[in-house]
Amino acid sequence: MSDVYIISGCRTPIGNFMGQFQKLSASDLGIIAVSEVIKRASLHPEDVEHVILGQVLTAGQGQNPARITAVGAEMPVTTTAYLINMLCGSGLKAVALGYQGIKAGDYNIVVAGGQENMSASQHTVYMRGKKIGDSTMADSLYTDGLIDFSNKVHMGKTAEHLAKLYSISREEQDLFACKSQNKAEEAVKNGYFDKEIVPVLVDKRTGATVDKDEFPRPGMTVEKLAKLKPCFENPGTVTAGNSSAQENRLDQRRSRSVRAE
Repeated sequence: MSDVYIISGCRTPIGNFMGQFQKLSASDLGIIAVSEVIKRASLHPEDVEHVILGQVLTAGQGQNPARITAVGAEMPVTTTAYLINMLCGSGLKAVALGYQGIKAGDYNIVVAGGQENMSASQHTVYMRGKKIGDSTMADSLYTDGLIDFSNKVHMGKTAEHLAKLYSISREEQDLFACKSQNKAEEAVKNGYFDKEIVPVLVDKRTGATVDKDEFPRPGMTVEKLAKLKPCFENPGTVTAGNSSAQENRLDQRRSRSVRAE
């Protein structure tokens, strides 16, 4: 069997929820990163045999968003593509599947990664079988991304449950979050992410682009985090400051070109 190599990788900036990427679809972001990852690998779009992308929020996003991304990145219609949904592990699983496909001899060159834009998640309504009367809208970000299907518990409440189960205090969570923010701020200042980030054009009229992650909060301190109220339980430990953010990006975690040699 041939060895398998990751020969290129990049990502878009991470955008805030309802931030600068709110008018872009997940595939819009995907096209930008996939096009760049192919360029960095010194390949042409037609060289790619298969595309595997992870994406969780797909309601109203179009038929097979991975295919939309592949075609948008100027790959020929003969290049196959499919999407995988394994929640937060989707992008990493896509890379693993790319490796397996090459190792098995099905492909020589695969682009694998993930794409998501929480800001573009849709509200849905059950249209069939309701002959008369009002219908209830469902937020697909909640129903498809944040609510456990088996017990209908929100992800934030799950975090509260785990904090109790493993005796993780509010202070420990705030300290961990603060250190993470401080490290991210330092990395941005030193340009550690610059090479992996692909700028995203957000305004064609002005030519405005985004080339830095929106999420890091400069000057974060434990004292600032301690002032925030719990989001999911009262009393509780999980706040807007020490929990994971809702984001928009393509990387998932990065778009990767994988080739057997």
